Amino acid sequence: MLVVFGENIKVRKRILQLIEGLTDEEFNGTPSCGGWSPKQIVEHLALMECRVATNIAKELKNPDSLRVFKKPIVVSASPLIKAYFMEYTEPTDTYLSTSEIKERLHESRNYLLDIYDSASEDELRGKSFKHPVFGHVPLIQWFRFVGFHEKRHLRQLRRAVEHVKSDFSLIYQSSK
Repeated sequence: MLVVFGENIKVRKRILQLIEGLTDEEFNGTPSCGGWSPKQIVEHLALMECRVATNIAKELKNPDSLRVFKKPIVVSASPLIKAYFMEYTEPTDTYLSTSEIKERLHESRNYLLDIYDSASEDELRGKSFKHPVFGHVPLIQWFRFVGFHEKRHLRQLRRAVEHVKSDFSLIYQSSK
């Protein structure tokens, strides 16, 4: 399991460390330069992880699921590769505390781990579902894909956190 989830664990730890020191206002604050708030980025990650787990569970039950060769999914962590946004992973504008989003991340990871534990390695290698860039990807690779996806958004989260902290610092200084 460590081979499949090793990188995911490291990236998730960095995400949690990044949001740890934020106030809930900073966490939900949209950077003045635009883009998603730190909350929206992390919410997107939880939504994506749940979606991947749901799709894997569905394909495990599909007797006609395609057996395909491994794909070069490691490149999905690169910001140079065009990302395709799925509307079902779009974050909301709903205000959430950092503790609420941490709970969502915990739930989405547990869901993914439960799906992993429910299947054999042969089942995970012998079935697939479609990715918008790579085509059909073996189910076993989707677990690592979650980590690559989070790694891609880690850079975005780091920038958003820097911007909202700076924005809130300026607001605080101007109110003195």
